[in-house]
Amino acid sequence: MLVAADGRADETAGAESATSAASSGTLARPAARQQAAATVADFLARGHRSFSFEFFPPKTDDGERQLWRAIRELEPMSPSFVSVTYGAGGSTRDRTVRVTERIAAETSMTPVAHLTAVGHSVSELRRVVGQYAGAGVRNILALRGDPPGGPGSPWEAHPQGISYASELVRLVRSLGDFCVGVAAFPEKHPEAADLESDARRLVEKADAGACFAVTQFFFDADDYFRLRDRVDAHGCDLPILPGIMPVTNVAQIQRFAQLSGAAFPDHLAERLLAVGDDQSAVRAVGVEIGSELVSRLLAGGSPGVHFYTLNRSTAAREIYASLGLDQAA
Repeated sequence: MLVAADGRADETAGAESATSAASSGTLARPAARQQAAATVADFLARGHRSFSFEFFPPKTDDGERQLWRAIRELEPMSPSFVSVTYGAGGSTRDRTVRVTERIAAETSMTPVAHLTAVGHSVSELRRVVGQYAGAGVRNILALRGDPPGGPGSPWEAHPQGISYASELVRLVRSLGDFCVGVAAFPEKHPEAADLESDARRLVEKADAGACFAVTQFFFDADDYFRLRDRVDAHGCDLPILPGIMPVTNVAQIQRFAQLSGAAFPDHLAERLLAVGDDQSAVRAVGVEIGSELVSRLLAGGSPGVHFYTLNRSTAAREIYASLGLDQAA
């Protein structure tokens, strides 16, 4: 989940999610995918439609078991990549690196490692990138990150650090043959003056060497299409993967939406509230809403979908199955 900080880049967390199908787009088997598409850019360039999942580093042993249960349940779906978030202020850096290394070593999936500038000097950032490289990780999602004081507080760069995601993209690209992803915001970054200036920031990140973008979660497909059109108008063909958060808990999604600045439409809230406190019914409606959104995005030509999972696989697998992707894989 990209929650945020500056009109130029952004950071992470996670949330229940899943995917969808459409007639175009091929799905490779895990082993073939690892061999044929070492980077996200390679995969997209081959005309494949990307379906991917995001996890966050657990804080407890039980959380660790839940994470790996979700990873193993989603692995047979042959995602194009999976990403691991970094945590506010780089607070989960060591766990992020460890989980990412383990995914690279023990699964058939391609890992995308998150990296944020907040709280880190350039030398520290170089060391983290070196750790990823040592584990064979070639894909990095470069995010400025939330301000040290949390969303809404003033941004403060590390005295020996950097201030913008575009700078982080250049740094990572200078350190090796990495495919670098960045954040995008269909409803604009909370700190951006307007939609157009926000689009220019994304183009700047592409100019700095970004290979693809992943959006903050959203609920209106038109917001995504309008972002894509604004970026296209600048002559930029950066692939933008829409980030999807299936709703499995109404209060939770409203809280995430408030933190991120994403709008949670009244008509969706009404559909969810209509089933009351029945959690299984809420999830069923959430899967239905997620399937509708993903189906429209794919029909409109999105290069794929990225799902925020909150380290749970149920909603993702249900959306995947409802759209027939499990049969295509």
